[in-house]
Amino acid sequence: MFRRLLVSLATLLFSTALFAQSAPSDVEQRLRALEERVAAMQKAAPTVDFSEIQREIDVLSKEIETLKAGGEKKVASADVTSAGLGAAASKIYRTQSGLAFGGYGEFLYQNFDAPGRASTADALRAILYTGYKFNDRVLFNSEIEYEHANTERTGEVEVEFAYLDFLVRPEMNVRAGLLLMPVGLTNENHEPTAYIGARRPIVDSRIIPTTWMELGGGVYGDVGTVTYRGYVTTGFNSTAFTATGIRGGRQLGSQAKADDLSVVGRVDWHPIEGAMVGGSLYTGGSGQEQSFTGRVTIAEGHAQARLRGFDLRALYARGTIGDAAAINAQNKLVGAASVGERFGGWYVEGAYDVLGLFGNRGERSLSPYARIERLNTQQRVPAGFLVNRANDQKIFTLGLAFKPMSQTVVKVDWQKVDNRANTGVDQFNVALGYIF
Repeated sequence: MFRRLLVSLATLLFSTALFAQSAPSDVEQRLRALEERVAAMQKAAPTVDFSEIQREIDVLSKEIETLKAGGEKKVASADVTSAGLGAAASKIYRTQSGLAFGGYGEFLYQNFDAPGRASTADALRAILYTGYKFNDRVLFNSEIEYEHANTERTGEVEVEFAYLDFLVRPEMNVRAGLLLMPVGLTNENHEPTAYIGARRPIVDSRIIPTTWMELGGGVYGDVGTVTYRGYVTTGFNSTAFTATGIRGGRQLGSQAKADDLSVVGRVDWHPIEGAMVGGSLYTGGSGQEQSFTGRVTIAEGHAQARLRGFDLRALYARGTIGDAAAINAQNKLVGAASVGERFGGWYVEGAYDVLGLFGNRGERSLSPYARIERLNTQQRVPAGFLVNRANDQKIFTLGLAFKPMSQTVVKVDWQKVDNRANTGVDQFNVALGYIF
């Protein structure tokens, strides 16, 4: 009997190493059965020393718990975020120590309702997150983005963020490096399972230039039901501003000019689980080496509620550009090509998981959604310049999103695009996304 017990223990040791990560529950059941057998044998043979076997069982129990924890860290729960980042981007904060990998990807098909305009299919993004937790106080986190599949054509590779966090206490931590600017609902949380629609809101591209990152540092933390982030970073470079917005002026951490810096702050209140109301303010110069400052200021307010199958969101943003006439002269912009001295936009959107009506809400979801947004990158231009009425847009989106599991999504929608120049082009979109 004693020999059979040793054989069982040796078999368990081998099977634990081989199968514990893939089937921990089965190994646990076998371990419990072995413990019961040892206990029975101790009663039958009280003079036999089973202490060494019991010690091996205890070691195995701890190893199984460690393996289970390691397996859980490899899954990015789609509704868990940390430190202001998306579910996959924040995996390092849920890692005990060492290395963490994650990522996301998007594929997009677009069909345009315009004669002669070809449909497009694109491997839009493939993202890798890499993080390393040195200890309980210091960690590194990064995102590397591959766009459009092939750099020999239109694709590109860039670092979306790369920073060090120094974890002091929940109320106040320090962050420095290449940072996502904490502005709006999408810039820090831009994974395809997180936002509504096959495409991100246009306001989050033209008005808040998502994805928007700059070099700098600052603090962040949680104080009760309030979260905040505040950074000092490099500013825009106005040489790339156009009539369609300031997006081209992002410096993206690439040999960024730092004569004009910026400050940005964000505060959010979480009154109940799933609800959030907040806002952010950015201001900084864009002239860099020029004689003018070209101060850019963006203020936005936002709200979100995820309750009982509903996902409701709203955002309003407004911005100004100082020395707009000087920027026009610098960029050789005339007439209706002027940068907007004032710009702004808003959107309201919502989705509802209809599977909940049948008591099936869980990992799967089937959510009709709708969004209406309005934006204008030239609400006001400097004296002597004109506005391009095509930049005053209204977009209505209607679609359906299916998540076979929370980490994957298929979205299908139709967008009606109108502008005051009557040149808007409607389009049909299909998107496939994942996180891990």
